Amino acid sequence: MVRTLLVRGLLLGLLAGLVAGVFAFTAGEPRIDEAIALENAAAAHEHGAGAPAHEHEHGEEVSRGTQKAGLFLATGLYGLAAGGVFALVYAGLRGRVGPRSDGGLALAAAGTAFAAVIIVPFLKCPANPPAVGDPETINSRTLLYLAMIGVGLLATAIAVTTARSVPGGPWARWPAAVLAFAVPVAVASLLLPGVDEVPDGFPATLLWQFRMTSLGTQLVFWAAFGTLFGWFCDRAARSAAVPA
Repeated sequence: MVRTLLVRGLLLGLLAGLVAGVFAFTAGEPRIDEAIALENAAAAHEHGAGAPAHEHEHGEEVSRGTQKAGLFLATGLYGLAAGGVFALVYAGLRGRVGPRSDGGLALAAAGTAFAAVIIVPFLKCPANPPAVGDPETINSRTLLYLAMIGVGLLATAIAVTTARSVPGGPWARWPAAVLAFAVPVAVASLLLPGVDEVPDGFPATLLWQFRMTSLGTQLVFWAAFGTLFGWFCDRAARSAAVPA
């Protein structure tokens, strides 16, 4: 059963990753092009009017066409990895916690993963387009991002434990679970250092659009993957229940 779930998670993760890649290509690539144009203009201004753009001085290692094509490879590989991990976690949760139906558990687990692994880090260190961010702080920013993922997972575990221990129906359990999730996230957000490296003059609208597109790509992936995985799980359960 675990092997079947793993194969299902890998294949559907790949498919959902490609769907998310289409969204990222359509909605996100124009924002990246605008940010790169601003970066090149700032570099040209810094070296004097009429100076060649930054990437022409040092040589552009990877062309934009190659980067755009590689976007689908990146989202596909992300889908494979996320789908495989999700399937293993789902196999461990199945029949133990969450909704009793396979499809309901898949949707609940996908929504929880999106909240814990995507939303929580995004609130503290949202994605930035090219020309935003100091290369010298990339290690500290990466550690902060990973720390927030850990906080999100810990908060999820606390919320699940709280929901299972609170007496009463869903009207008592759900508010307790939400509060148990929100408190450690809020505390970590206040205690951990912030990141604000947006240069003066960078268009706020472009920054907002890029961040919303980045978040939207993740939302498309997890919504597509959760729906597909849940549908296939329900279909398999119905087939298994039909007498030969």
